[in-house]
Amino acid sequence: MSFFDILKSIIPLLAVLGMLYGVLVLVRKYSFSMSGKKLKNLHVDVVHNQLILPKKYLSLVRIKDKLLVLGISENNITVLKELEYSEFAGDADSESGPKGNFVEILKQNLGMK
Repeated sequence: MSFFDILKSIIPLLAVLGMLYGVLVLVRKYSFSMSGKKLKNLHVDVVHNQLILPKKYLSLVRIKDKLLVLGISENNITVLKELEYSEFAGDADSESGPKGNFVEILKQNLGMK
């Protein structure tokens, strides 16, 4: 093998690596970030998760002005109930979520008091 044969094989390798790097830059620029910076614009907030059984959860999720009670299992996610967030917000400084814990909110909205 001569020097030119090695050079002929290294040039396509460098071209492929350059294209992969370009794709990586584009994916990082236009996809959701793991730190949640871009997710804040979606107005999605997980208020609380409650473990029911192994790998089965009830989750309270706020999306803009709605609260969703979700049943989450290993294979699917089911919307159990949709609530209005304005019922729980009351004042403007309660941005972090509704008052009370998950079980109290669930009992209140299912009429179980």
